[in-house]
Amino acid sequence: MAKGSGRVRLNIGGKIFETTTTTLANAGRNSMLGALLDEEWNFAAGDGDASEYFIDRNPECFSVLLDLLRSGELHLPPHLPNKLLYREALFYGLLDHVRAAQCGPFDGNLLRLSSSVYGRAPGDGTAIRAAPDGGCCVAHGSIVHIYDWMLEEHRPINLDYQRINDAGYIDSDRIVITARERPDRAGGGMGLFSSSSGELHHRFHVFHDNKAKTFTAGALSFSDSQFKIFASCKGRCNEYGIGVWDQNTGNQSDFFYEPPGCSLGDADKLQWIKGDSFLMVATLFPRTDNCFIGILDFREKNLVWSWTDEERMAVASLDEKGVLDAIVMEDNRSICVVNQYEDLGFLDLRSNRGGVRWSSRSKLTKGKVRGEESCYPKLVMKGGQLFSSMNDSISVFCGPEWVLTSTLRRSAGDSICDFSIGGDRLFALHSEENVFDVWESPTLPIV
Repeated sequence: MAKGSGRVRLNIGGKIFETTTTTLANAGRNSMLGALLDEEWNFAAGDGDASEYFIDRNPECFSVLLDLLRSGELHLPPHLPNKLLYREALFYGLLDHVRAAQCGPFDGNLLRLSSSVYGRAPGDGTAIRAAPDGGCCVAHGSIVHIYDWMLEEHRPINLDYQRINDAGYIDSDRIVITARERPDRAGGGMGLFSSSSGELHHRFHVFHDNKAKTFTAGALSFSDSQFKIFASCKGRCNEYGIGVWDQNTGNQSDFFYEPPGCSLGDADKLQWIKGDSFLMVATLFPRTDNCFIGILDFREKNLVWSWTDEERMAVASLDEKGVLDAIVMEDNRSICVVNQYEDLGFLDLRSNRGGVRWSSRSKLTKGKVRGEESCYPKLVMKGGQLFSSMNDSISVFCGPEWVLTSTLRRSAGDSICDFSIGGDRLFALHSEENVFDVWESPTLPIV
């Protein structure tokens, strides 16, 4: 449909709707309705009228969604189930519009525990990752359990590898999983899967000397604007470093080989820095005694900034712990780190000198510990807020001084081994129980 065509006539399940291109544009270019405005869109018109477009979906739900695009408000009839509306919104690519109208902007200080999901996998969960639409996946050993935005479980992904190292969503329909490579299996240690069916789309390979090599893939990160996938890699030859692949084709596009004195292949944290198009790579305690954090510029093939705690280790007492997690702040000026003493610290990215500036005003809430073993803290940034887990709670920090403003804690549960934020939800995975909590903003009243 050509841009600027003015009025649009849609036949939804036999009911005629008329709207404008301006209203459809409110859906966003990534939505099915927004795509109608593209010149290359070859949507088949109905037989009766060349200007009428037929979509075989629920007309009553479409009426609610169209009114949402027109007014920005959600008016849901009492007899129309939420689940039905969500299903139709997902088809049109409007689920984020519906949830935003119901819950408002994501705010960690307003989150409430909405549910706890008990899985059926044996053993403890090791990692949880949120999907962009509010679903999630949970890794248990060599199995990844997938939950959609309604928290209904899909077919699990069972890898014929050893233990899973990381997982991440390219979008709501595609998930990348990394794992240790089996010695008796050729190919790459990571694959792209369908989140709804569990089907393997393709494997990723690392080429060295024009030959595909077996390797172990570790931490993951994604560049949305450049459609790249980054993963830490280590192999049996010289393929130690950070691999880069195209999100759509799966072809390897680059490889940053590990320079002397750096620990890139063993990195357990990667983060794409959007504003600068750099990649943060961190190898942290307890994987290594000497923590390493670096900033890579793939355009210049250069390590533009780095920090290690070797100097600290030279004078450290036996009970001192290293950095356990790191994250680049949203202003791209500093890196926040956390240690096992529950302290937050900051590294200045504008200087290659100086150590961690620990902030006593940013003490984490200790929480409680059930059992003998506590979990290592994790860090997440979302909407200008900093989140950090410690034992059975998640602390929320806000403002220029990162003041503790609220604490998320499950009423009964053990330590949190991992958490993730996607869409308008926060997921917290507990270590000793096969259960994760779902935190959401309170639902706004629907007229």
